[in-house]
Amino acid sequence: MKSSFDQKTKKKKKNPTLPWKIVSGVLAAALVTVSCFWIAGMANAGSAPAQPAATQAAADAAGKQAVTEAANKEQSGDALSLWTESAPLKKQLTEYMKTITDQSSADFIPVERRIAVFDMDGTLCCETDPGYFDHKLLYHRVMEDPDYKDKASAEEKETAAIIKTYFDTGKYPSGLDVKHGKAVATAFKGMTLDEFDKYVKAYRDTATESYTNMTNGQAFYKPMLQVVDYLQANDFKVYVVSGTDRLITRGLCDGVLNIPLAQMIGSDESLVASNQGDKDGLEYTFSHDDKVITGGEFLIKNLKMNKVSVIEREIGLQPVLCFGNSSGDGAMANFTITNNPYKSGAFLLCCDDLTRENGNLEKAESMRKSCEENGWTAVSMKDDWTTIYGDGVTKK
Repeated sequence: MKSSFDQKTKKKKKNPTLPWKIVSGVLAAALVTVSCFWIAGMANAGSAPAQPAATQAAADAAGKQAVTEAANKEQSGDALSLWTESAPLKKQLTEYMKTITDQSSADFIPVERRIAVFDMDGTLCCETDPGYFDHKLLYHRVMEDPDYKDKASAEEKETAAIIKTYFDTGKYPSGLDVKHGKAVATAFKGMTLDEFDKYVKAYRDTATESYTNMTNGQAFYKPMLQVVDYLQANDFKVYVVSGTDRLITRGLCDGVLNIPLAQMIGSDESLVASNQGDKDGLEYTFSHDDKVITGGEFLIKNLKMNKVSVIEREIGLQPVLCFGNSSGDGAMANFTITNNPYKSGAFLLCCDDLTRENGNLEKAESMRKSCEENGWTAVSMKDDWTTIYGDGVTKK
């Protein structure tokens, strides 16, 4: 039996008259085409003359200009469509972008110096549900995870209890930053980076406590996501500089923000080789049988001056734009606008929305005062945003 391939490739009998038939057909078609062009030319003889080359070039240029203006309009206006027209950030940022991207402007910033830094919790995503994402993650690990809660240390459980008090009262206890960092390092010790990432993302997919129809991974401020997109569309390199553990920051933001993992910076814990044991890194060489795992040691909390230090170490350039929401971001904001050779700005969010968000008017007023004292621009979640989490999400 012949295959379909054999049937398709079966040779046909030669037809000696076929080439002449083809040539005749082509010549006939050519004659018809020439006749059509001649008739069309005669019909247009009395119509308007063809455009001169210069006129056509001007028309092309005008068309390109119209396209450019439309694109600029979309970038400067619709790109921030979730911001009210009266929002100071919207007006300032769009005017800023016009000048710093114009090569003829004194404020022009070369692409390689267009650096923007963003805090994460309370700036890009929900900070109070009823607390930080990484605090909720640790509490879940130590108190609720059936695979770990019976293995949790006394120190980890003590920290989890302090976190629960913080959730219940809304007051952040002094010293919790370091306690929490240490507990995260020990509670997730020994995991590969892939295992840790999957754990974070699994918890990211759980429902938020304070809001309906939203997971923790969806609890990002939509107007701020627009700002990130707007900056990137104008050739900005965007970094997340968070107080949250670096690996947790990556897991939470991955797939939500179009930012490489290398541009997501956070607090740090030690990383070691799986067969390293107690040997110092200077005494051990990574082997073919090794994997990189979490080492269990808390290294640094990335807040306040530590944010400035990490920017200098890992970015190596002074940002021209900074976005934050708390006193932990103040150093980063001042660093951005102080003695900057380029036009710069800092925008700090005020959690003043009590209807759509777990706001805090006392904190919001304190931030507004800080903005006035330091030359930052205050962002009102209540007055400046048309939405926070999008349609269908409501506060319980």
